[in-house]
Amino acid sequence: MLFHSSVRKELSRTFGASLVVLITVVMTMMLIRVLFLANKGRVNPTDVLLIMGYFVLGHLPTILTLCLFIAIVVALSRMHSDSEMVIWNASGRGLTGFISPLVGFAWPICVAIAVLALVVWPWSNEQAQNMRTRFEQRSDLDRITPGTFQESANGSRVFFIDKQDDKPANTKGVNDAKGSKAKKQSVASLKVDGDDKLSAEVEQFANSRSNIFISTVSNGKESVTTASAGRIESRDGSQYLLLNSGQRAEIDSKTGQITVSEFEEYGNLIKSAKLTPFEGGPSKAMSSYALLANRTNGNMGELAWRLGLAFAAVNFIILGAAIANGNPRAGRGASFAFALLAFMFYYNLINLSQSWIASGQFRFTALILAMHGGIFIVSALWLAKRHNNWSLIAALKHHKSQKVTA
Repeated sequence: MLFHSSVRKELSRTFGASLVVLITVVMTMMLIRVLFLANKGRVNPTDVLLIMGYFVLGHLPTILTLCLFIAIVVALSRMHSDSEMVIWNASGRGLTGFISPLVGFAWPICVAIAVLALVVWPWSNEQAQNMRTRFEQRSDLDRITPGTFQESANGSRVFFIDKQDDKPANTKGVNDAKGSKAKKQSVASLKVDGDDKLSAEVEQFANSRSNIFISTVSNGKESVTTASAGRIESRDGSQYLLLNSGQRAEIDSKTGQITVSEFEEYGNLIKSAKLTPFEGGPSKAMSSYALLANRTNGNMGELAWRLGLAFAAVNFIILGAAIANGNPRAGRGASFAFALLAFMFYYNLINLSQSWIASGQFRFTALILAMHGGIFIVSALWLAKRHNNWSLIAALKHHKSQKVTA
């Protein structure tokens, strides 16, 4: 009982410290990445923290797996270097005797890793992608701020709304009634057909009788459109800005020809037909059940990656006990550095297995059994070698001495 409690206490301290450090590092990296996406206009700046939370939650299985491996290697290496392992060995506890307390400590973490990889990982990817999709599909008019130039989502148009109030301050009587009536008509002309609603910016410039300016570059031609009023209409799922009482100038960049035309009403496409967020999205946002239901190479590769994290957590229990060492000549950092290299190698194998299955080079079941089963066998043999103090050189010498004696 004392043996199990002491080992678990040591593992808990190391695991907690590793988890805090790694989550801090990952959150910092994800914050930089999300801010970069927000700067590029791919995510809403107000949703930075929420998207960062989804990203961290999705990478939590990898973080927990690495923390578990580090905790086992560091805790057992410290026991080796401080001669505690000698005491436990003298009490009849070899390296294989540590498997029981290690499994008792690690099994809840392994279950959490499996749940996070199979359930939470696709959910967090779907939520983050849906937020990005909705932001990218929002109307260009939602981007407009009166008094400032605003570029459209695809970068081909520039909008400008000049917020002006040309109503004289000393207007009274009939002039007030006329101005109020004109203002109401202007607002009414900008109402949206159907169930669509005006954005706050459009309603604001409608109430102020703002002028509209649109500059468009397309197919080698640059056009500048100005209008005094407009309204939004929805046709076949697409949004159009219908401009009234304006002028359009078109310049051909190749020939330099300028065409100027005046119009009473002119339509401009603002937003194409609405797409279902994440329809036909990548397999990493599909649930594990959906991957099993649609067994394409790409879906099975994604499922192999998720299951690989769960199998890796189990293999790291045995591999960590085999790697831990307390060689005073190498120092305490040697086992830790070797553990990080082993984790990187294993994690890259999991990523490669996903690519191999997705490309059809290997079958799902065969590769899972070969890779994770092979690592389990190698780790068990390594642990057995250290537990029984097997040595290839000593075995060869013993065999050679027996031949000489014979």
